[in-house]
Amino acid sequence: MIKEENIPLGFISEFIPCNEITLHVIHNGTPYKGSPIQDSRKPLLCLHGFPEFWISWEKVMKELGDKYFIVVPDQRGYNKSDAPIGSEHYTAKTLVADVLFLANLFFGNRKFNLAGHDFGASIAYATVFSFPHLIEKLIIANGAHPICLQEALIDNPLQAQASQYFHTVREKNAGVESAANDFQKSFEGMSQHSTMSWMNEETKDRFRKAWRNAERLQAMFNWYKSSPIVVPEIGEPLPIAPLYGASRENFRVTIPHLLIWGLNDTAILSDVKNKLNEFCDNLTTKEVPDADHWILHTHPEIVANNITQFIE
Repeated sequence: MIKEENIPLGFISEFIPCNEITLHVIHNGTPYKGSPIQDSRKPLLCLHGFPEFWISWEKVMKELGDKYFIVVPDQRGYNKSDAPIGSEHYTAKTLVADVLFLANLFFGNRKFNLAGHDFGASIAYATVFSFPHLIEKLIIANGAHPICLQEALIDNPLQAQASQYFHTVREKNAGVESAANDFQKSFEGMSQHSTMSWMNEETKDRFRKAWRNAERLQAMFNWYKSSPIVVPEIGEPLPIAPLYGASRENFRVTIPHLLIWGLNDTAILSDVKNKLNEFCDNLTTKEVPDADHWILHTHPEIVANNITQFIE
């Protein structure tokens, strides 16, 4: 167990060997001793997106800490977790393996609830596609089902425009450019499509410490470099996108699924969720009119209440 600044009351911070790397994990159980933690609360594993770390779920964790056994990792490449060199270490298959390995370490053979935001949502979906028998319920907050996203990118020019940053972060020197001038481009990228009233100077400093340097940012960008998602370039012919029109049966969510959606998200447009019911056996959607992409930071009480109602 390590000392962690600003960690929510009731949570601890540990480094956990996981899938041949070490992950930094925040959780509200007893210290990990090499075997699953015995905790009577329902297990909930939360995955952050880009370019965040466990802080993404911090305010929601504070709301739910008494009710659930919550595990929130810095995913590989982020903050204090290991960051293997090379995009081949960040494929969806590898990231899903991290999730399952970590869940097994903490929860043993118990089914767990899985939540994801932004890119963390992509990994949560990928986990559920292949291993639904291990997961009780799926919760997504402003994140996209991969086939829905790919089809929106091809069919909706506005979504393609909003996702042009994919090309920027996939460039060879993206880490160097994003770290320059005290991470100016990184912060500009976060504020490009959404309000940032929650990002005060103290929070900015926490992000700077997590991003660390160009090498760490490059590791984070490897998530995009290894992703099969194809983003059309503006003014260019439509590219071949292998996931476009993919079989609904191969990407189904067969377990109960809650989607919490801030309607003012301009990074992932609402069109992305329009076809989601085609993939789901049991979908519940909760829309939040005055929330945007950073709904976990701006509306944690609403997110937490919806999670509680859904799980219970």
